[in-house]
Amino acid sequence: MLRISLSILLTVLLCSTALGQSSMTVPNLQMGVVLDGELNEVQWQTAKQFELKYVTSPFENTAPPVTTIVRMFEDGQTLYVSFEALDPDVSQIRTSYRDRDKIWSHDLVGVKLDPFNDSRIAYEFFVNPFGVQADAIENEMTGNESDNWDAVWRSAGKILEGGYQVEIAIPLQIMNFEESENIKTWGAEFVRFYPRQDKLRISNMPKDRNNSCTLCQLGEISGFKKSKQGKNLTFVPTLVVGKGRERDIYGSNIWDDSNNQEVGLDVKWGITPEVSLQATLNPDFSQVESDVAQLSINNTFALYFDEKRPFFLENSDYFTSNFNLVHTRNVNAPDYGVKVTGRVDQHTFGLFVANDENTSFIVPGNLGSNVAILDRESINVAARYRHDLSSQLSIGWTSTLRDADFYHNYVNGLDAKYQVTSKDILVAQFLSSDTQYPIELYKEFCDNDCSQSSDSNETSLRLQKEDSFSDNAYRLAYYHEERDWFTELRYESVGEGFRRDLGFGSRVDRNRVVVGAGYNWYSENTWWHRVRLSGDWDISHNDANEVLEKEAEVYVSVHGKFQSYFEIGQVQRERVGLRHDPSLLSIQNNTTLFTENQSSMFFEARPVSALYFNMSLSYGDQIDFDNNRLGKQLQIRPRISLDVGDHLQLSVRHTYKKLDIQQDNLFKANLTDMRITYQFDQKQFLRLIFVRSDITRNQDLYLHDEVDEEYKSLGTQLLYSYKLNPLTKFFVGYSDSAEQNELIQRLTKNEQSVFMKFSYAWMN
Repeated sequence: MLRISLSILLTVLLCSTALGQSSMTVPNLQMGVVLDGELNEVQWQTAKQFELKYVTSPFENTAPPVTTIVRMFEDGQTLYVSFEALDPDVSQIRTSYRDRDKIWSHDLVGVKLDPFNDSRIAYEFFVNPFGVQADAIENEMTGNESDNWDAVWRSAGKILEGGYQVEIAIPLQIMNFEESENIKTWGAEFVRFYPRQDKLRISNMPKDRNNSCTLCQLGEISGFKKSKQGKNLTFVPTLVVGKGRERDIYGSNIWDDSNNQEVGLDVKWGITPEVSLQATLNPDFSQVESDVAQLSINNTFALYFDEKRPFFLENSDYFTSNFNLVHTRNVNAPDYGVKVTGRVDQHTFGLFVANDENTSFIVPGNLGSNVAILDRESINVAARYRHDLSSQLSIGWTSTLRDADFYHNYVNGLDAKYQVTSKDILVAQFLSSDTQYPIELYKEFCDNDCSQSSDSNETSLRLQKEDSFSDNAYRLAYYHEERDWFTELRYESVGEGFRRDLGFGSRVDRNRVVVGAGYNWYSENTWWHRVRLSGDWDISHNDANEVLEKEAEVYVSVHGKFQSYFEIGQVQRERVGLRHDPSLLSIQNNTTLFTENQSSMFFEARPVSALYFNMSLSYGDQIDFDNNRLGKQLQIRPRISLDVGDHLQLSVRHTYKKLDIQQDNLFKANLTDMRITYQFDQKQFLRLIFVRSDITRNQDLYLHDEVDEEYKSLGTQLLYSYKLNPLTKFFVGYSDSAEQNELIQRLTKNEQSVFMKFSYAWMN
């Protein structure tokens, strides 16, 4: 009883202290400082100074084991922040030279800023002891935190005898904020990550675990009375030179050479402090940052790949909503693109326009999906508006358009988010779409020549529309989250004729109910920090009220020492297999209902600063979608990352997957993604990537289709990168790919290319 009373008293005292510290004045001091990791300028002596006093994770607002002193001031154009991070043993500091945004596991210090102070979006700026930067945007409306956003700001770090020091200079013009002659109040939090046996998150503000709103708990900083955005106009010309060749190794085997020389231009303009414009002309969107390899074997739905291209990533959060309506990877080869985003008072808006030389989109279904490609130019438009009626209630509207010859897809919809209490959230979205497909497109997906109904399949049937068609989709969700437990209730309905071709939507004709809950146990004095028991139950029907899937799953997870996480799970699922008569979309009397029982395990840890590893494993029943029967599947996915000194990193991901039918093996698949990176300093690296796949199949067990007994592939890329900042950069590289199957007895190259890209930013 005494222990409980003391704990309550300590919490009250901590929160009382935080309230007094939650609003701080940022002094205006003229003349900036030299960013060198030294804090010897007179400005730092007169800057606002305070300490980070709360460990908010994995513990609950406890006193930190190390001292962190923060200083800050502004000069009307730039916010300057310094961190003096004391450490009793500097040999344990976890840091190395890495590319931008690849340092989240390091010792870090940084700041989160909400310039509108409305708990909607926060900008994050973090730096490791070597001065390497990471920046991100946290979106409270969607619950996403993304480091795809890259801004131009300055930093420096230096390791000393008693710890390390970091200096940060953030130009105010890189953030949207309300310009006025008055003193401005921004939301802010100052954070240090201290990874040792535990990864401590140390903050200047306590965190209330009974409040599900993260950005609502930021403190406040006031000042910036003389702050102006300036012209904020940036021109970024680009030059791309490349040479490649490819050949059909199963046919003529003759190399076909190609050359590429392109000049492009990107423009970024802060029209006002609240509104910005990005434009691109003749862009080169070659994938310098390679996708993580994925296995598609025994998968009936389209794979998802993240967007990595800077123009599309810039301010992409302005277009997010409950449904994924804007997935710009669908725009493959634009000649131009324009994007306008902004926030004025309670109004947030975004407009995006781009063409595409070819038009690709997902043809969705309820048992599988496919990708269609039209050899014709399209216009792509996305528009979003959100009105914040209060700090608790926001209402938004999204419209998307894709239009080409004999094809269009228009989507319009209304959404809302209501923070009922600090623990309860309601979200809703209603959408409608209108779509037209080219009349003959469905024939490209028939199993033969489409002359008979038996040649049809789900994709061809979904495409077989003579006129334009319309349908609706909607989602309702309720979430309750507090310190010890949480629950959720969701209902989602996507009509048979609903399409969102500019977004990512692989499932239609599907109505799903999900009920989930979980309970947390916390400990601050043992090897574990949190144990969670969670689970959910869901059921899915098509529009004809035929059952597609019923699922119940339960998980137990443990967070512990050495930044470890362990989870075991059990899933029982009833779902239908493929259609017996593919010319009919009906489910009842046209499919077999299979029962799958699967067990899973996931473990990750960072036992020392240089080593990270994880392992996911699953085993159990799995439908063989090629032959419409039940088998036993084993999937193992290890990952390891090893730092060798301050500059070299080795990273390997592997996926092993096998499916057995009774006592015989149907297939075995191996996929390895290995990356070796040498980071010379904060600005430049050399990286070598190998991606190898190896798939073997038992041809005798495939009942319907002819398959290769063996297939292998190997892709390599060697890349040198120099980045003065996110806009001024130079790349040069080489890539190739090779394949092997029964006809080609060894790995044979079918593509080769060399490339160079240079861009330079003129900023005003």
